[in-house]
Amino acid sequence: MKRRFNPYTLPPWLRQIREIGIQIIIPLTIFQGIRTVFFPTSFDVLLLGLLIVLAIAFKYDWI
Repeated sequence: MKRRFNPYTLPPWLRQIREIGIQIIIPLTIFQGIRTVFFPTSFDVLLLGLLIVLAIAFKYDWI
């Protein structure tokens, strides 16, 4: 049986960090995408992929 994720059961400090992360992840992903277009290195591409996965995880409440 799978338990559903409830963000209100988290401690207040962890909820605040999660809320800040949600607000920052999209602009950071856009900036990293523009940077990757102009200066493509393998690290930039991996970081962009990680940021995209993290943004999707926040969008669908996986985290």
